Amino acid sequence: MIEKRRIPLGILYSASGSYALISQACRVGVSSAINAVNADPALDLAFVPVVRDPAGNVDLYGPMCEDILRHSGANHVIGCVTSWSRKEVIPTLEKHGGSLWYAVPYEGFEASDHIVYTHACSNQHLLPLLAFVMPRFGGRGFLAGSNYIWGWEMSRLARERIMQAGGVVLGERYLPIGSVDVDRMIEEIRLARPDFVLNSLIGPSSYAFMVAYRALGLSDPHFAPARCPVLSCNLTECELPALGGAAEGLIAAGPYFCGAAGWPRQRCDFGSSHEAAAFAAVMELARLLAHRPGGEHLSLARLLAEHSGTPGIIDVQTHHTVLPVIIAQVRGGAFHPLRRIEGVAGDPYLTRGCDVRAAPLLRVVS
Repeated sequence: MIEKRRIPLGILYSASGSYALISQACRVGVSSAINAVNADPALDLAFVPVVRDPAGNVDLYGPMCEDILRHSGANHVIGCVTSWSRKEVIPTLEKHGGSLWYAVPYEGFEASDHIVYTHACSNQHLLPLLAFVMPRFGGRGFLAGSNYIWGWEMSRLARERIMQAGGVVLGERYLPIGSVDVDRMIEEIRLARPDFVLNSLIGPSSYAFMVAYRALGLSDPHFAPARCPVLSCNLTECELPALGGAAEGLIAAGPYFCGAAGWPRQRCDFGSSHEAAAFAAVMELARLLAHRPGGEHLSLARLLAEHSGTPGIIDVQTHHTVLPVIIAQVRGGAFHPLRRIEGVAGDPYLTRGCDVRAAPLLRVVS
């Protein structure tokens, strides 16, 4: 039996707050992976979790990340849900030479030397989602988002791509994080009568919106899922219990849905893509550190460069992950895959492009 090196691993997720369900899914994935690593006799390392809980307070992410890096001996942190919190810890990572493994979909336009992105960016969710939906439902969109980086950037990208495809954005509205005051937004959608609605809200704001939109669809057939679906790049199975029947007909994009294998060499029984991406982050870190005494103290760039000749899931240049793209729709309370594209490399600055007019002219019937 190999004697295992004990390596501290920071875990920075909120157990409460607006995005607690996503955080909990990520924590489950991290815990499952740590257990797998620590029990694997072929690995010469064991992770020791160093847990900090910012409780949904963005102002605590930076100080708690610094506490992990300065006082626990950990050089790697798995954590953050919002782009706001991720950007809050970047100066701390740079100051202390630490690394963040980020396991949640984000908007792109970032490639930090101190971050690995194990979930999807915009060319792996938003752009293929629009490419799938617009030829089938039409090019008249309405954009709804939370009033911070994710909502702003998702709407900006969607607006550009919709217009490039000859479509039009009929409205663009934002809510403060945590706000459930969706009535005005729903009324504007009712009056605009779009072909689809992009939902980039998070947490309770998204749940309230979906419930209200479901009610609108029951009263006006135009807003039934078969005619005017809601689209999402961040709603996964971990939030379906908070939505109930309001999620029916939702069309989402992501690298994994329950029962559909996602990451290479990974099992397909995770509860959501958030859980799967967090699991993948820990397992990939373990692969990089295995049989490399002291490797946990190397910079992320050097650690990745030393493994550039061995098969892994992380692009050495961008620190993004090669992932499948799966388009799925909620039917009967579960996601059902509609389309799958294999092996899409993360392209955070969209240098490769994506034509939203490329999909065949078919229509999804729910």
